[in-house]
Amino acid sequence: MTDMEIRSAALDMAAHPAARPTTQSIYRFPGPGEALNVLHLEDSELDHELVVMHLDGELPWQLQVRRVEDEAGFLDALERDPPHLILSDYALPSYDGLSAYRAASARLPEVPFIIVTGALGEEVAVDTLRQGVTDYILKQRLDRLAPTIRRAVAEVEARASRERAEREVLSLNSSLQARLTEVERLRNTAERQSQRLEIQAKQLEEALNMQKTFLAETSHELRTPLTALHGYLRRAEREAGGSQTLLDAQRVAENMTRLVNDLLQLSRGELVQGIEMHFMNLGRVISQVGRDYGVRATPENIEIVGDPVRLSQVFMNLVTNAIRVSGSPELVHLESSLRPGEVEVRVVDRGPGVPDAIKPRIFDKFFRGKEAGSAGLGLTIAQQVVTSHGGTLDVTDTPGGGATFRVRLPLPDEEDE
Repeated sequence: MTDMEIRSAALDMAAHPAARPTTQSIYRFPGPGEALNVLHLEDSELDHELVVMHLDGELPWQLQVRRVEDEAGFLDALERDPPHLILSDYALPSYDGLSAYRAASARLPEVPFIIVTGALGEEVAVDTLRQGVTDYILKQRLDRLAPTIRRAVAEVEARASRERAEREVLSLNSSLQARLTEVERLRNTAERQSQRLEIQAKQLEEALNMQKTFLAETSHELRTPLTALHGYLRRAEREAGGSQTLLDAQRVAENMTRLVNDLLQLSRGELVQGIEMHFMNLGRVISQVGRDYGVRATPENIEIVGDPVRLSQVFMNLVTNAIRVSGSPELVHLESSLRPGEVEVRVVDRGPGVPDAIKPRIFDKFFRGKEAGSAGLGLTIAQQVVTSHGGTLDVTDTPGGGATFRVRLPLPDEEDE
């Protein structure tokens, strides 16, 4: 078997994973122009000088060669000044190349180890390469030493590059996997939130439908007794003659009928309708509401264009809400004042007031809040009626505690006069 065939067969066996240590190393060869630290295990000074002579000027590094002769010196050099390259004789008086290789491989697994020997049998050569020795050179062929070193260095650097690339790939894969895991977690969270929102939306839709159904059915149910009440009141007026009590009862019944109709319209998503505008005395409406509900009223004697029945409904809703929240008619009063181009009527209570967080919502349809004094539709109806009159309705805090609902209605202009 030729020398080339021996190397080829041995290198094929050395390619098995068990042939090379798996310990990772941060070892790095010097760059061009830097010193290459070479450790030479050789008991012959002459052979050492021949090796140095054949390497001088043949490598792209400056050489720093240190010779040791025995095991103790070799192990000390490995610890004190780790080399970039190891050259070793195969047979020494008290040591051998394979033992030196095993010691070096355990400490510096990436460092090339080349045997430089005078004679090496075919079986021994194969065995050295099989165990992981980088290569071997016969002392009679030292001209091959420099190319062998360059090839060994290139192989180590290529292997190191592959390992760095593999570590980077593993790191990227780990980072990507972590990101994919986070994306999957966020997706699952989003799906759960979406499902909860869908369930809540369905529940809200069902609640609104039930509320609308309840209002519609209640409105229809109330119409029958209200119609009968109107009939009884008209008969009582014909039989007993007109009286203020009967007139007040008829007015309240008419207001109740109108309220029932409004509830039915709102349950269908319609706006409040049936507003009849004409000249009216706003002060009388305010005074009447005050008498009906036992609250103090100090109105101005003001003429406006509006629907007295509808405006009575507005102030009735506001006053009843205020009484319910405050707990007593004595804690509620009505007042009015003139402003440039408009009149302002205030329903003032000394209750708990309306929290700022719900003030923008208390006029929404079906919004219910004890603090706001809202029954769900009363304030919505009031706001729609006021808006139909070209006015505004809002709520502010009462100085000292409570809530003040302000109704602002336009005064007639000169053309109306």
